[in-house]
Amino acid sequence: MSDFPEVAARLVRAIEDWPEAGVTFRDITPLLAAPEGLRATVDALVDAARAFGPLDVVAGVEARGFLLAPLIAEALGIGLVPVRKAGKLPARTLAENYSLEYGEAVVEIHADAVTEGARVLLVDDVLATGGTLAASRRLFERAGAEVAGGLVLIELPALGGRDALGDLALTALLEY
Repeated sequence: MSDFPEVAARLVRAIEDWPEAGVTFRDITPLLAAPEGLRATVDALVDAARAFGPLDVVAGVEARGFLLAPLIAEALGIGLVPVRKAGKLPARTLAENYSLEYGEAVVEIHADAVTEGARVLLVDDVLATGGTLAASRRLFERAGAEVAGGLVLIELPALGGRDALGDLALTALLEY
């Protein structure tokens, strides 16, 4: 993770009162737009992913997990599986409901996305309340995979997301 914390401190911006009053949104687009930020981010993510041991698949959780997971999968030479919002995948799917701060949602994977016993790393940009990652974990376990852990760029510890994940090993590169 060499220079990642310093680079991220300069490039991740806080946007107050978005998407609603009282919320501080952590915008990673400047981090990914700057060549030094993108390189530091990829290096840090790949180093963190390697700590989970041998992996077969990286699962990118919609939507910003889609930006990060392919970078990790390509660097590790393994596959990528998208975790999508309901109705976005064309073949037979497995679905899992979860609660949001403001309602309910559903995530899906293709039913044949992983083989029995595959080791999966879940990747998303932010861990807030943990609902999306917990639902993603349940999906892959139902599909017969072993979820090696979760990797997020940013964790918001005040929102208690780790509590929703039970014993899932989780690495967060930044905390706010």
